[in-house]
Amino acid sequence: MRETDVAIIGGGLAGSVTAAMLGRAGIEAVVVDPHETFPEDFRCEKFDASQLELLAQTGFAGNVLAKAAAPLGELWIAHGARILEKKAGDQYSFAYDAMVNAVRQEIGGSASLMVGKVNAVETGEEMQRIVLAGGEEIRARLVVIANGLNTGIRDVMGLDRTILSPAHSISIGFDFKPVGRDRFPFSGLTYYSPRMSDRVAYITTFPIPGTMRANLFVYRDMRDPWLREMRHQPMAALEAALPGFREALGDFEVTGFVKIRPVDLYQTNNYRRPGMVLIGDAFNTACPAAGTGTNKVLNDAVQLASVHVPAWLSTPGIGGEKIAAFYDDPVKRAVDEASLEKAWRLRSMSTDTGLAWQARRWIRRNRRRAFGALREARGRLALGGLRPAGGHS
Repeated sequence: MRETDVAIIGGGLAGSVTAAMLGRAGIEAVVVDPHETFPEDFRCEKFDASQLELLAQTGFAGNVLAKAAAPLGELWIAHGARILEKKAGDQYSFAYDAMVNAVRQEIGGSASLMVGKVNAVETGEEMQRIVLAGGEEIRARLVVIANGLNTGIRDVMGLDRTILSPAHSISIGFDFKPVGRDRFPFSGLTYYSPRMSDRVAYITTFPIPGTMRANLFVYRDMRDPWLREMRHQPMAALEAALPGFREALGDFEVTGFVKIRPVDLYQTNNYRRPGMVLIGDAFNTACPAAGTGTNKVLNDAVQLASVHVPAWLSTPGIGGEKIAAFYDDPVKRAVDEASLEKAWRLRSMSTDTGLAWQARRWIRRNRRRAFGALREARGRLALGGLRPAGGHS
C-alpha cells in the first residue's frame, strides 16, 4: 500500500499539469495512468495567447513549449476564397501526445507517475482509498479525478452526467501537404465558409513537427453521409463543403488517416463529495470549436494546485466545505461559464439564419477585412520608410 497527500487519476494534460505543479510545490502526489508514455490522441493541438498565459503560471511553460510545440508565424484569415487579413501569429501548435509527454517530464520532486488502471475509489472526509487492477492500494488525503472523457470510474462512483447538447460539434483532424511546391506561403490559415448551409464553424491549418495539420469543426448529425465521405474521400468532401478553400490555401492533398470526433456538452452530477474533486473534461466538457477546453483544463489545474490544495492540506480533513471552495472559486466559475457561453454563441454564429446572426456575421467579416487593410497599409508605409499619420509607428 502506498500513501500520499494527493492521488490523481488520469495522466492527460489536466492530471499531468496538476501533478507537476504539486511536485514543484513540495506536495506529495502520484498520478495514476494506464500508459507510461501517453499515446497518440486527437485532442487540443494549439495554444492561443490566453492559454499561453495560463501555461506560464505553471512555472514550466518554456520547457514544454521548447520540447513539443512550434510557434505559429503569420496567420491568414480567409472568408471563402478571399484573404481578409494577414497578421502575426500568437499561437503555438503541437501534437497532443507530444505536449502531454513533455509535461510529464516536469513531474518530479515529491510527485511521480504510477502506471496502472484504477478499479475502485472510496472517499471520505479523512482518507481516500484507491484500488488498482493489480491489487495495489493507494491511500491519499485527496483524490483528483482527471481522466477526461472516460466514464468508467465515474460510473462506479455514481457520478452520472446531464447531457446539455448531444454531439454539439464534430471535430475533424487530418494532415496535408502542398502540391507542386515545397511549402505554403503562410504558417497558418483559418478559413470561414461563406455558406451557412454547410454547417461549418471554420477550418484552421498550422504546422506541427513533421507535417501540416488541419482542424475542421462542423455542426452535423453523425449519420450525415458527408462524414463518411470525409473519412474515405476527404478531398471531394472538402470541395463540397468548403467553397473557395482550395483557392485560398493553394493546391494540396490530404495525407494519412482522417480523425472524426463528436463532442457532447455535458455536466457531471453528484460531484460535491468530501475528499474528491473533478477537473477538466471529467467535470464538464467544452466545445473544441470554441477553443476554450484548454482554458478550462489549465485553469482547473492552476487554481487547484496553487490555491486550494496547499490550503486544504494545512489543516486536518478534506470535508465538503473545502471541496466546495474549489467548485465555487470565482475564477473557475468565470472560465467555465465563458466556455459554455462561447460554445452556444459560435454554433449560432455558424448556423443560425436569423437576421440578428446574419448581421453579426457581416460585422465580423467586415471588421476582419478592415483590420487586414489597415495592417497592409501600415506595412506599405513601413517599407517606404514612412510613418503613418500622427508621427508614431
